[in-house]
Amino acid sequence: MSLSSSTRTSSQGSRAAGRSAGGGSTRLPSGRERRPALAALAVILILLGAAGSALIALNSGNRTDFVAISADALPPGHKIEAKDFSRGDLAGATGGLVPWSQAGKYVGRYTTSWLYKDQFVTPENFTKDGQQPIPQGAALVGVSLDAGHAPSDGLNVGDVVQIVRVPGGNDGGGNSVELVGAASVTSTAGAITDSKTSANSSLNVTLLVPQSKVTLVAAAAAAKTLSVAKLPPGTTADALRSGSN
Repeated sequence: MSLSSSTRTSSQGSRAAGRSAGGGSTRLPSGRERRPALAALAVILILLGAAGSALIALNSGNRTDFVAISADALPPGHKIEAKDFSRGDLAGATGGLVPWSQAGKYVGRYTTSWLYKDQFVTPENFTKDGQQPIPQGAALVGVSLDAGHAPSDGLNVGDVVQIVRVPGGNDGGGNSVELVGAASVTSTAGAITDSKTSANSSLNVTLLVPQSKVTLVAAAAAAKTLSVAKLPPGTTADALRSGSN
């Protein structure tokens, strides 16, 4: 009887040991063991999201102010004023553009090509410091215009006008003669009518004309027989046309 009991005890112990050894190698993690891993994964995802948001915010804040055009259009030969510029910000590849901090450097210079509203500019869009915008075969001529010889609301830089010689007091009713079909206004000063007294005054204008027309225009201006008429926007000045003389 003692032998039988010993045998059963030994057999049961062997089976229990076998189950313990086999079960230890295939047991799946419990729910409690998975929770720390999921929590760590969630933390990693949160950190990655925060890093991505920070990178986006950093890039969006990496914007720089540049010089843009505020006027609807500026023709070649236009003398730049501070009001012609507006500030615009850009990010990314902006090499060659004029920074807003240098805007004052270009006030008083002249445009070398047509520029349009909201266009960002480069140094090549303007003449060099002190350089006058006189194309080959052209000339700048100054004239003084009285009431009846120019539009009553005056002229602006960039306007294009037709220049006409009208009969003077000693012409005996002669005919008007076109001197320049289209001349560009590069600067203005004064006004046809004084804004304070409403009295007639003089409008001083600098015009870009073909060099071959300078003598005729200057003579008519001196004789007070020169009149100008404003042409539609976008008209090309004769002096800017290829091959004009």
